[in-house]
Amino acid sequence: MGAQGFWATGGGWTLLTVLQILAILVWILLSLAFLLLADRKIWAGVQLRKGPNVVGPFGLLQSFADFLKFVLKEIVVPDGADKAVFLLAPLVSFTLGFAAWAVVPLAPGWVVANVNVGILYLFAISSLGVYGIIMGGWASNSKYPFLGSLRSAAQMVSYEVSIGFVIVTVIVLAGSMNLQTIVEKQAGGFWHWNILGGGGWKQLPMALVMIPMAVVFFISALAETNRPPFDLPEAESELVAGYQVEYSSTPYLLFMIGEYANIVLMCAMISILFFGGWQAPFPTGFTASWNPTAASFFGFLWFFAKVIFFFFLFAMTKAVVPRYRYDQLMRLGWKVFLPMSLAAVLLIAAYRVFGPAA
Repeated sequence: MGAQGFWATGGGWTLLTVLQILAILVWILLSLAFLLLADRKIWAGVQLRKGPNVVGPFGLLQSFADFLKFVLKEIVVPDGADKAVFLLAPLVSFTLGFAAWAVVPLAPGWVVANVNVGILYLFAISSLGVYGIIMGGWASNSKYPFLGSLRSAAQMVSYEVSIGFVIVTVIVLAGSMNLQTIVEKQAGGFWHWNILGGGGWKQLPMALVMIPMAVVFFISALAETNRPPFDLPEAESELVAGYQVEYSSTPYLLFMIGEYANIVLMCAMISILFFGGWQAPFPTGFTASWNPTAASFFGFLWFFAKVIFFFFLFAMTKAVVPRYRYDQLMRLGWKVFLPMSLAAVLLIAAYRVFGPAA
């Protein structure tokens, strides 16, 4: 049996899948290390200071030094805490933060699980994500973490609703819940991207709906991942870090890695749903003669560039926009974004049924 035959067997398929998962895990973890440094540098730049600049050239090794510090510190469990749940909570957040990446296409064919209901899978994983935070807040046996976890549960549930309706508009435009298919249908240049209607110049009127929906998705993603100006669950001035205040060492690190994995996932989802994923903003017929691996890598570079751009917007929002009050946060989610996204679903569906592209 040749090498090709081995990969077709059960053992070969399992080994290949494990290698794919490890490749994505390593890429995400390395990306998180440097994106976290970028987050701190951008924030420092806005405040006219240097940020991390001692560990390694330009401070490039700062994230790795922080990782080493967290791993070597003692794990402290508060008296009266439910030890099992207390230690399980950050593991749940960490695992779910990475599990969502299984259906995210990084380039043509670069996806661990190319399932037809990839968006439903993401909905399921994101809905479970709140459990890690609730478990951490409750198991700490302290009022501040518990208040922080309750805030987080209410906030994440509120903004998941508007995110869900925004994604429905994309599903209606693309006619598929497969993320790879959604990206493939945006090929041919930026005028085919979903933010401009997803069907070339003839569907450009839909940009009047889809551009606001992209903005709603971006702002809801900030709230969903507890990023400023919506970092109410871990508001330092009120809840001294919220649900994770009793955590230290590796459990705290797992919470933070899970949170940043979700932030980068949201950047990836904005790129895939609205900005063409791995598709270049101009026609790329010249890649047809390339080796398939080289063409895929070309697409991956475009995807990664878009993720970095949206992470930069996340970081700038954190540095520039003041924190919302909790009543403002809830009013924005339920009284503004929910009606807007519902109306957008109706408009997009009506256009698909009765419009010129029907």
